[in-house]
Amino acid sequence: MENMDKRPLIHQTPSARYQLETLKIRALSEICKLIGRAVHLDTTLSRVLKVLHDILHMERATLVLLDQNRQRLSIKASYGLSVEEEQRGIYGLSEGICGQIFQSGSPCVVPDVHSEPLFLNRTGARSGIRKEGLSFLGVPVKVEESPVGVLTVDHLFGPEVSFEEDLSFLEIVATLIGQFLVLHHAISKKEEQLVEENKSLKAELHSRFNRHYIIGNSVVMQEVYWTIEKVAPSRATVLLLGESGTGKELVARAIHEASKRKNKPFIKVNCAALPENLLESELLGHDKGAFTGATTAKPGRFEMADGGTIFLDEIGELPILLQSKLLRVLQEQQFERIGGTRTLTVDVRVIAATNVDLQANVDQGLFRSDLYYRLNVVPLQLPALRERRDDIPLLIDHFLRSSNERNDKEVMLATTALDFLTTYEWPGNVRELQNLIERMVILADDEIIHIGDLRTHMSKLPVPSRSTQNEALAAAAPVKVLTGHSSLQDLERQEIEASLRRNGWVQARAARELGLTQRQIGYRIKKLKLTKPAFALDG
Repeated sequence: MENMDKRPLIHQTPSARYQLETLKIRALSEICKLIGRAVHLDTTLSRVLKVLHDILHMERATLVLLDQNRQRLSIKASYGLSVEEEQRGIYGLSEGICGQIFQSGSPCVVPDVHSEPLFLNRTGARSGIRKEGLSFLGVPVKVEESPVGVLTVDHLFGPEVSFEEDLSFLEIVATLIGQFLVLHHAISKKEEQLVEENKSLKAELHSRFNRHYIIGNSVVMQEVYWTIEKVAPSRATVLLLGESGTGKELVARAIHEASKRKNKPFIKVNCAALPENLLESELLGHDKGAFTGATTAKPGRFEMADGGTIFLDEIGELPILLQSKLLRVLQEQQFERIGGTRTLTVDVRVIAATNVDLQANVDQGLFRSDLYYRLNVVPLQLPALRERRDDIPLLIDHFLRSSNERNDKEVMLATTALDFLTTYEWPGNVRELQNLIERMVILADDEIIHIGDLRTHMSKLPVPSRSTQNEALAAAAPVKVLTGHSSLQDLERQEIEASLRRNGWVQARAARELGLTQRQIGYRIKKLKLTKPAFALDG
C-alpha cells in the first residue's frame, strides 16, 4: 500500500489538460445537481458513483459507511458490483485497506492490487480480472473532520495523470458526499421532530376536545361518539344525517380513523359539486378514448380509495342513472370504467351524508329505494348546534384560538357577547359559527368583542328570536328583566345603561364591569345618547 504517488506523470498537451479539467468540472456539476434535488439517500449515492463512470470512465467504485451501531463498515452504495458482491462488502473498523483509510483519515493508493496483502477483495468483484497493475484508490469521507466512511475506485484518470491528481479529485467528491450526509441527517431529524410534534398536537386536541378530535362534551355528542366507536370496526355502510354545517365530514373522518382502514386512503366526493356528465367519470374512472378529450386512462375515486374509505357527501344529489351503478359497487364491490370492458374489484368502506330527507325523495321517485336501504344500514343523526348549546363556548374558544393564531391577534369575547352567541339559533350550525368568529377577529378594532359589536358582523344573518335575546341579556344583567327587542343596538343600550345604574352612573366603574376602557364607554354613551336620569342627578 502506497501513500505517496509512484505513478510517473506523462507530459500532457494543453488541449488534453483542458479536456480533462472540463470533464472534472462537468462531473462535479452533475454530482451537485444530484445532491441538490436528492430525495432518497441510497439512490442518490449510487447515482453519484454512476456519474464518475459515465463522465470519467471510472471502473468499480464503492462507498462504505459506518453502520448505525458504529461497529463496522459496510457498502452503502456501489457501481460495477452485483447485489451479491455488494452484500459481501462488510469490514471491521481496522480491517483491510478500507479500515486503514478509515482509521488514519488519510487517502492512499494501491498501484497493483495483486501484490498488496491488505487488499482483501472481499466482494469478489475482481476475482476474474487478470490485468496487470490494476490500481486501487481510496479517500476518507468525513463529517465535522471525523471519518464516517471511505470512497474507493479501481481506476479514475489514465496513466498520463498522476495518482496525486486522482486523489485530489476524489477528495472533492468525498467532501460533497460528506456534506450530503450531513444534510440528509438534518432533514431526517427534522422530519422525526415534525412527526413527534404532530403526534403531540393530536394528543393535546384529543384530550382537550374529547374523543375523535371532535369538539363537544354535550350529551347528544356523547351519543355520537358512542355510535362512532361501535360502527367504526365494522364494514357497515354509514349514512350521516343532519343539517348543513353540522360536521358530517369530520364525523366521517373520525369513523375512518377509528377503523382498521385508518392507514389507507380517505377519499371525499361531493356529489353536488360536480356536473352530472363528469360525476360518473370521477367515481368510476374512464379508459383512454372513452369520450372526446379522454386522451389517457384515469382511475376513479373508488379505485383511489381501495382498501380505505370513500365519503360520498350530499348523496341525495346523485343522478338517478348513476344510482344503479353505485348500488352495484355497494353490493358487489365491482364496476367498469367508462369505455372499459375489464371488471375492477375494490375493497372500499362507504360513508354517505345528506342534509335532505332521502325517504321523501324515495317517495317522490327521485332516489332509488334499494340504494336508500343499502346506504341506510347504520344511520347517524348529527345534532344541530342549537341542540348542543353546552358545546358552543368550547367551539368559540377553539375557533378564537385558531383565528388569533392565523391573524396574529389576541381578540377575546366579552361574557355578554358569549352569552348571546350561546343562545343564538345558528341556522348555519358550526360552519356559520366558525365563519362568524373568523370575520370578527379579522375586523376587530379592539381586543375585546362586545355584544354591540355583533351588530356589524351579524347584520346579514337571521335575527334571533325575542325569547332568545331576552334570555341572553337577562343572564348578562340579572337585576333587570328586559323586554324583547330585535335590534342589537337596543340590546347594547340596555346592557350599558344597566351597568351604569348598578354603578351609580360612575363611568369608570361601569367600564371595569363591562371590560371596556373609559374612552370606549364614553364613546358608546355618546353614540347611544344615554343621559343620567334626574333622580341620579339629585343623588
